[in-house]
Amino acid sequence: MAASVSALSSLGVPEDDVGSEEEEEEEEEAAEPGPAAAAAAQQRREERLRRFRELHMKRYEACKLNSQEVVEEDKRLKLPPNWEAKKARLEWELQVQEKKKECAARGEDYERVKLLEISAEDAERWERKKKKKNPDLGFSDFAAAQLRQYQRLTRQIKPDLEHYEKLKEQYGEALYPTSDSLLHGTHVPTKDGVDRMVADLEKQIEKREKYSRRRPYNDDADIDYINERNAKFNQKAERFYGKYTAEIKQNLERGTAV
Repeated sequence: MAASVSALSSLGVPEDDVGSEEEEEEEEEAAEPGPAAAAAAQQRREERLRRFRELHMKRYEACKLNSQEVVEEDKRLKLPPNWEAKKARLEWELQVQEKKKECAARGEDYERVKLLEISAEDAERWERKKKKKNPDLGFSDFAAAQLRQYQRLTRQIKPDLEHYEKLKEQYGEALYPTSDSLLHGTHVPTKDGVDRMVADLEKQIEKREKYSRRRPYNDDADIDYINERNAKFNQKAERFYGKYTAEIKQNLERGTAV
């Protein structure tokens, strides 16, 4: 390099011009990218594009999941408040029916199999709960007796899920009435349902006849009735109002009533 500079200077070329030309050549060489630098730039560009596509896909998935959650939440808000409890109860009843069928197929007693699956701690806890409860509180009034009868009858009802599915397919949304629904006269009970109701009523009559007993007849009692039905009515009136009318009755019997 020094020899070329000295040779050019011997020819009369100034040294400043020679230095400036060399610097321009070095800048041009630095400005022109090599194949390695171009490959690195292309790789960085592809990496950025890949990350951009991933972010785009994540945003799309988030929007899709958000829309699905909004639809599910809207469905949950339209359901009754105790829908989850009812659904869990129905699922449990279906499981119990399936277990009963399996036990019947194997020739086993379902109650015995169920007791074998219950731990001693659970059995003791249930026994303590039963002891705390007193379902038979005795007769308090006719309204309470009617409520107990209603609860007993509703506990005996076994849902027919197959018939329920058929009704859902037949009526669709009309099966769930609203305040604007007109269902009077549209329901026709099945023959099995009518027979079941008649059998239940006959069972109630038979049970009621067992409860009734013949009261002992008192020959010395006053006869203040004209027939058996009137006698029962007088007994009921005496039971409820006798303590309030005792003095009036005595005055009438003595003839001292005002």
